[in-house]
Amino acid sequence: MTLKASLALAFGLSLAAAGAQAATELVIATVNNGHMIEMQKLTKHFEQANPDIKVKWVTLEEGTLRQRVTTDIATKGGQFDIMTIGMYEAPIWGKKGWLQELKTDAAYDVDDLLPAIRNGLSVGGKLYAAPFYGESSMLMYRKDLADKAGITVGDKPTWPQIKDLAAKIHDPKNGVYGICLRGKPGWGDNMAFLSTLVNTFGGQWFDMSWKPQLESKPWKDAITFYADLLKNYGPPGSAANSFNEILALYNEGKCGMWIDATIAASFISDPKQSKVADKVAFAQAPTMNTPKGANWLWSWNLAIPAGSKKVDAAQKFINWATSKDYVQLVAKTNGWANVPTGTRKSTYASADFQKAAKFAAAEKAAIDSANPTDSTLPKSPYIGVQFAAIPEFQTIGLATGQQMSAVLAGKTSVDAALKAAQTAAEREMKKAGYYK
Repeated sequence: MTLKASLALAFGLSLAAAGAQAATELVIATVNNGHMIEMQKLTKHFEQANPDIKVKWVTLEEGTLRQRVTTDIATKGGQFDIMTIGMYEAPIWGKKGWLQELKTDAAYDVDDLLPAIRNGLSVGGKLYAAPFYGESSMLMYRKDLADKAGITVGDKPTWPQIKDLAAKIHDPKNGVYGICLRGKPGWGDNMAFLSTLVNTFGGQWFDMSWKPQLESKPWKDAITFYADLLKNYGPPGSAANSFNEILALYNEGKCGMWIDATIAASFISDPKQSKVADKVAFAQAPTMNTPKGANWLWSWNLAIPAGSKKVDAAQKFINWATSKDYVQLVAKTNGWANVPTGTRKSTYASADFQKAAKFAAAEKAAIDSANPTDSTLPKSPYIGVQFAAIPEFQTIGLATGQQMSAVLAGKTSVDAALKAAQTAAEREMKKAGYYK
């Protein structure tokens, strides 16, 4: 190679290196679920439109993700430019000043976000995380079994009606259980469901003085009802069941009813996954003494840590990934049945989406009915439907979940379990200085 050619090559390589250095690299921490994996596949569209930005993904199991991002943001570690966080973390971290306030333009149309979801991610009217997909909870049931039993399920059933239907369709000899509900311990496992049950029975986690209320009458009534329901009409081993276990049972045709995340509706109505896809129907989560807090509210969201050095690039990506255009891109690529739901009014207004998702109307009604700032009959000091958005709740929720699971397993009584949970909750709240 001549000296001139060598110099030209070196100059070219130096230009390429300079170009590579000029690109901003965004490191994004996310959870390993289907919608997020799809976002990673589609990121090439964002990079093509923004050649100065490169995206690097760190994909983790939910528990590991929570641990990593919580440690990073609390210690100002700066590992991530964008974090995937839940509706639990968003208001806590926003209030602490750990997250950048999100700035959206007119094209993003922030008013298109479903009000319940937007409110759950805001503090003082400021948005601190953008929803990628959201969910509530609702009743999913076998219409063929209800019809056979001569029972019509209304749009807004009550818990006594659900118990009556469970008794009529329970047929364990033929492998069908009247009702399947979460029993596996965890603040996001059995307590996600049980918090909504307690809410509709008229209970709450804490009163306005932050005193735990786990030995109150609504808690005792709700947990007694739940334990009896699963003991009489649930599948064996309910104490070990959470979302994935029940989804597998339902798709095999073994659950007559299931109250759980609305996201399940797309799976149980998909003939590729479910043996009973053509037999399922949907209604609102059952109520008891009040409709308040009967439907939970959750979303996975993208947020920017307060100390980020790449705020503009991060905001660009978040605007793209949570936009109306992104929903259209997924629909075009994978079909309307696979778009991320639970975030935008425009998704539910789409005739194509309504046609592809027979659960759409019930899901939107459930999300719209959830109010994280007013989810209990007595006034409560916390934000959240199926959780209290305070740092101490994870520990309290887990301890309570373990006790409730022990009740299902026959290892303890309802009264003893609630007393132990109350003691654990009081200890945490006193230690944290909520009261003496």
